[in-house]
Amino acid sequence: MAKLSLTPISTLITPVCRPRPPHSSLQTASSAAATTTTTTTMPDQHTPHPSLEIIGGARDLFLPAFNSLHRPYTPFPLLGNNRHIETIFASFFRATPDARLKRECLRTKDDGAVALDWVSGDHQILPPNSPVLILLPGLTGGSGDSYVRHMLIKARNKGWRVVVFNSRGCGNSPVTTPQFYSASFIGDMHEVVAHVGTRYPNANLYAVGWSLGANILVNYLAQESQTITGAVSLCNPFNLVIADEDFHKGFNVVYDKALTNALRKILKNHAILFEDMGGEYNIPLAANAKSVREFDEGLTRVSFGFKSVDDYYSNSCSSDSIKHVRTPLLCIQAPCMTAYLVLGEGFTGSVDVSLTYTHNLTYLKQLRTGLLVVFIHYKAANDPIAPARGIPFEDIKENPNCLLIVTPKGGHLGWIAGSEAPLGAPWTDTIVMDFLEYLQSGACKAPASHSGTEGGQHSTEAKHHLEV
Repeated sequence: MAKLSLTPISTLITPVCRPRPPHSSLQTASSAAATTTTTTTMPDQHTPHPSLEIIGGARDLFLPAFNSLHRPYTPFPLLGNNRHIETIFASFFRATPDARLKRECLRTKDDGAVALDWVSGDHQILPPNSPVLILLPGLTGGSGDSYVRHMLIKARNKGWRVVVFNSRGCGNSPVTTPQFYSASFIGDMHEVVAHVGTRYPNANLYAVGWSLGANILVNYLAQESQTITGAVSLCNPFNLVIADEDFHKGFNVVYDKALTNALRKILKNHAILFEDMGGEYNIPLAANAKSVREFDEGLTRVSFGFKSVDDYYSNSCSSDSIKHVRTPLLCIQAPCMTAYLVLGEGFTGSVDVSLTYTHNLTYLKQLRTGLLVVFIHYKAANDPIAPARGIPFEDIKENPNCLLIVTPKGGHLGWIAGSEAPLGAPWTDTIVMDFLEYLQSGACKAPASHSGTEGGQHSTEAKHHLEV
């Protein structure tokens, strides 16, 4: 067996920010090979902890917003050690805070309808210029989901006016036309923002989106730079082609089936609207779909004029549009990966260097010179639904309005960490509010304005109220 020397490796990976075990062979080799002396200083409040990776063209501009990023990201024991356990636990067992909501059904220009859920009584209690936060849940999600409720409560407790945008058919939103919504369709978002802006013309508007809602939000921001003051994207799949590929692998089929069942239920509840649909529509395929892809092939892609489901996915990616975002945007993802490098001819062992995705790219480029890489294997990304390889790292780095925070764990919409874990609010909620309040305070000089006149006025006949 050939003798292995780790000296060249340690030289390359010394800058990696993730803490290593004190007695690891990798650290030993690194210490032996070190030729320079570094001085350790206590990080200040705005110096991110090494467990987090933070990149983006707006990194220096937005970092002062955060009050807790200097602390390590510490996943809750056991629950945070497996991405599937974390994802499922958060979905089924995280507490859902009580909130008294008042529903407003907004009629859209095509005679469709979406449901806006406001905190009951806030119209009378809060000043008219209180900042307004629009929440966009994930696929088939709504105002009853725990992650949405926690964000709603967190913002409301800080004096923000909050409204949940339930897409067509979601959160028991009415369906009045044979069309739901899609990853690329931002028409309803245009109308919701215009309506909210008209209702509160002296308030700044903000938005937070999760998963598919985040994809829709980023696509919207790429076209509208003056309506939203600031926004946050959480667990965004970004590249739907890649997300679709990974959706059919291993345990991910469980999530695919769950979301498909939710879509089929929405269709079944409004089946009468789709009875006479001809042309390329394949309603039986959608009604009996065994995957989200089949549902989109039978219904979604036809509704929005795409030639095929692949055409729909490839033209709905917010990874392609984020370069055009001109609104302050925070993205938070959980795509940490682990690289195993088998080095040296004849060497059969492996070295776990625990690099995040972007570091992997950086160091693999460096490893091409001076080292023989026999085999490289990546563990799966931590978020099972929003793959790491779909994140547009370079475009985020180059966009002066964007900041990306990468956590080492989190699953999909999990983030069971922090003082409220395991049943309370996700770790991200505090980070989100730090960012939004920083923008609202005016401390950031990035462009921030909105227009409340776009989209025109909606008649009172288009609005109906009920208690949820």
